[in-house]
Amino acid sequence: MSKKVWIALAGTLAIFVMNSSATRAQYDYNRKGGFVKPCSLSGVNPVYHPGIFGNPAAARAYGFVRGRDRQWHVAAKCHVSSARY
Repeated sequence: MSKKVWIALAGTLAIFVMNSSATRAQYDYNRKGGFVKPCSLSGVNPVYHPGIFGNPAAARAYGFVRGRDRQWHVAAKCHVSSARY
């Protein structure tokens, strides 16, 4: 094979490895608690996500608010784009 083919193959492999690593880091299903989708509390236990629910600003960034009842709720008219996460 020519040198250009090897370079193209190496570049493609590098992109594949970087992409799969970034995806796995973003959605690590193996860690306890799973992941949090913006504007959805379905199946989420806030105890397992102190980085989000321990910080009101971070929770608001995901579209969550804490009510007077001290429970977490999805903000009214939540429009957080899940593409950001």
